[in-house]
Amino acid sequence: MRCGILGWKRMLRCAFTAMSICFAVSASCQVPDTVLLEQLTWDEVRDAIASGKTTIIIPTGGTEQNGPHMALGKHNVRVTANAQTIARRLGNALVAPVMAYVPEGRIDPPEGHMRFAGTISLPDAVFRQVLEYAARSLKQHGFRDIVLIGDSGPNQPGQTAVATMLNAEWMKSRVRVHAIEGYYRGSDNEEAAVLRRHGVRQTDIGGHADVVDTSLMMAVDPRMVRMAKLQAADGSNGVSGDPRRSSPEIGRALTESIVTRTVGLIRKATAAR
Repeated sequence: MRCGILGWKRMLRCAFTAMSICFAVSASCQVPDTVLLEQLTWDEVRDAIASGKTTIIIPTGGTEQNGPHMALGKHNVRVTANAQTIARRLGNALVAPVMAYVPEGRIDPPEGHMRFAGTISLPDAVFRQVLEYAARSLKQHGFRDIVLIGDSGPNQPGQTAVATMLNAEWMKSRVRVHAIEGYYRGSDNEEAAVLRRHGVRQTDIGGHADVVDTSLMMAVDPRMVRMAKLQAADGSNGVSGDPRRSSPEIGRALTESIVTRTVGLIRKATAAR
C-alpha cells in the first residue's frame, strides 16, 4: 500500500512538473502587450505589420536642463509615454525608440540650454539626417505611415523639413511621412481653460520648466520632479515662469488634451493620402 501511495505521489509530481514546463513555454512564446518597437523581436514586428500595424510613431525628445527641480530626460520620458497612449488609441501603430538627442543650441561657446550641465546638443543638420534615415529604415520594413511627434520646440522645423523632403521623393509610393506639429503646438484657449480651472495665474506661465511643463511631467512620472526644489524664474536657474502651482491634476488634463488632439490629427493626416 505504501509503495502504491509513493507511486501516485511521484506521478503527481511528474504531472505538475510537466504542466509547469508547458505553462512556461507557452508564456515565453506569447507576444508581449507592448507597442514599443524596441521590446519586440524582428519576427514579432514583421507579423505586426502583416496584421495591419502599418503606422509607426517616431517620438523626438531632448536631453536638456529643466531648472533645478526637473530631470534632464523630461522630454524623452514624456513623449515616449504619450506616444504609447496615442499608438494604443490608434490601434494600428507601433512606437519607435525615442530620439533623445536634438538641437539644443551652440556648444562652444555654449548658448541656450547648453549653458547648464548635462544638456546634450546636436547640430540641426545631424538631427535631420538621423530622423531621415530612421524613416527610411522603417519604410524598408513595410510601414506605410511614419509619424513624427516632437516634445520640444526646436525639433519641429527639422521634422517638417524631413517629412516634406521624403514625401516629395516617395510621391509615387504608398508611404507617407507626417510631421504632427499639433502635438507640440496646441490650442492656447484649450490650455488656458484648464489652467484657469486650477487657479493658475498668467504670471506662472513661462516657456520652460513652468507650471505647464512641470505639471505635464508630474502626470507622467512624478519621480522626475524634485518638489522641494520648485522655484520661480530668477534669471539664472533655467526656469521661465513659476512651477510652484504645478500638480498632477493639471498635468493629466493637459495630457489628455494633447493625446486626443494628436490622435485626431494623425487620423486626419493618414486618411488624406
